[in-house]
Amino acid sequence: MAKPLLPTESNPTSMVAFDTSPSVNPADDRGRSQAKKALNVDSPSFTPSHLSPNVPAGGAVTTPKKLPSISPKAASAAPFMPKAIISRSSNATPFRQDSRTPDWHVSEVQEFIPRSNLLIFSAQGSEDATAHAYEPLPPAPQPNPYLDASLNGTTFYQNAPAFQQPVLYHHYAPIGPYPSNLLPYQKTVHDLFIPNDLREEIHKKNAAALQTLPNSQLPTHIENYHSLVPLDTNHHKGSTIFGGYNSWVYKAQSSQNGQFYVIRRIEGFRLTNELSIRTVQSWKHISSASVVKIIDGFTNRNFGDSSLIIVTDYHPLSKTLAEQHHLGQNRHIRPRNTSLDQVSESTMWAYVTQIASGLKTIHNSGLAARVIDTTKLLVTGKNRVRLNGCAVLDVIHHETQAPLIQLQRQDLVNFGLVILSLGSNMPDAGNNFARAMDQFKRFYKPDLQTAVVWLYSVMQTQEKTIDQFVNLISGQMITAFDGALHNDDVIHSEFSREVENGRLFRLMAKLNSINERPEFEHDRQWSENGERYFLKLFRDYVFHQVDAQGRPVVDLGHILTCLNKLDTGTDERVTLVSRDEQSVFVVSYKELKKGVESAFQDLTKGGRRLH
Repeated sequence: MAKPLLPTESNPTSMVAFDTSPSVNPADDRGRSQAKKALNVDSPSFTPSHLSPNVPAGGAVTTPKKLPSISPKAASAAPFMPKAIISRSSNATPFRQDSRTPDWHVSEVQEFIPRSNLLIFSAQGSEDATAHAYEPLPPAPQPNPYLDASLNGTTFYQNAPAFQQPVLYHHYAPIGPYPSNLLPYQKTVHDLFIPNDLREEIHKKNAAALQTLPNSQLPTHIENYHSLVPLDTNHHKGSTIFGGYNSWVYKAQSSQNGQFYVIRRIEGFRLTNELSIRTVQSWKHISSASVVKIIDGFTNRNFGDSSLIIVTDYHPLSKTLAEQHHLGQNRHIRPRNTSLDQVSESTMWAYVTQIASGLKTIHNSGLAARVIDTTKLLVTGKNRVRLNGCAVLDVIHHETQAPLIQLQRQDLVNFGLVILSLGSNMPDAGNNFARAMDQFKRFYKPDLQTAVVWLYSVMQTQEKTIDQFVNLISGQMITAFDGALHNDDVIHSEFSREVENGRLFRLMAKLNSINERPEFEHDRQWSENGERYFLKLFRDYVFHQVDAQGRPVVDLGHILTCLNKLDTGTDERVTLVSRDEQSVFVVSYKELKKGVESAFQDLTKGGRRLH
């Protein structure tokens, strides 16, 4: 008789199915219990090992309730290995070893970090690189105004920034002073080019410095100086200024540094004491803007006699005060292109302040100029005067010279006579002081008259020095100094506009280096079908224009305008037509500049660099 199975915790279906077997095997019951306990949802799949032997073939089989399980496809997937637990260096046995499915190594995959650039680390890694990986805004590199740094790596990112113009503020910033009487829309020629008078003066000085004398009878060289050119404009060589010795002046070039200097030759001088030539060493240390600097002094016999040579700085196209203002010349024999006006008082004060400045430097150095004469003072520019011919009398009269205090006072007296001679147009003002002073008072104010009288009367008072005279004219010194500062501002403004005058040449050099390179004819990037093609068309647009009849058009304004727009990189568009008129490009100057910089950088790379 069949026994009903009582419901148990391990057999919840015993209320539905009945066991009709005549006997119960305890071992089979234990096996079924163990098989049931072996069922686990964590197992990859459930596969019964064998059927129950006590179930007859024709008996009713009760199907148990199907439990949720994992599909075979999902079970064959690689097991989950947490990043914090599994490491490549661990020697523990992996959870699943299957040769058909590779292990999943997290360290081999770059982790995605939002709002950060892709950083490729080395095998060892670095703390700094890891720290930058988590920064939302990576540090920007130092910008280079001469290179387009925005091109570096922009093609690797999805949101690549547009082509940015380099900061060229130091190329185009205008520097004062500015003309104050012009409207905002008005321009002068001087705003675009260097002033004509300044340009002409510089050209003339350069030509004078490079002037040579072919078939010269002069010596080929004097010590380290060669290419002698005489600078004396008068035809008489007699002079009483240098102790009765004849003096000659030459321009020469140094073989040591290639610079130009002035050689003053004292003809027929014989050196009897070597100590006298050593006084030149003291003059070499005198540095004043109002004194011609002395370079060297020596004796030489290359002129056929024993001559004293004094080497000084060279100032091209310099004139003496007597030559500049035609001192002593009758107005009927003056050149037609010279003015008959009297020397202005402002010019006279400019001369006074500059000569006083030079004498102050000389006297404070324990020396005396001793040569202050209208035939030796040099005018090197507009209202620019310098003391010249110094140190010569110190060498010639070294053994018989007077005390230093007396020589310095004589410098002040000669200084006053020079100003009086210029104002009265009388070269011999010292021989007739009263007459020259009456002529002087007709044109100049009492301040200048007082200064001349003070200088002329130095010998009568033992306490007068150059420092006291500087205090006397201190007001005029301030005025002259202010004028010098204004002139310095003007020169600096002109110079600042010429600093970047080679930028258009750099552009033309880049364009000519890029266009029509025969070694890159088969390179698609450099052929007429590549991206450099419109640069060739732009070159034709700028330099190869023709009119309606096909005649060449040379328009300097068009060339300068196009090159300036290209250098600036404006957004203005230009239409470029091919030579066969079959292709048309509409590009902006900004795109053209980007193409020029990109092509030139490619050209200067290691693989394309020309040698």
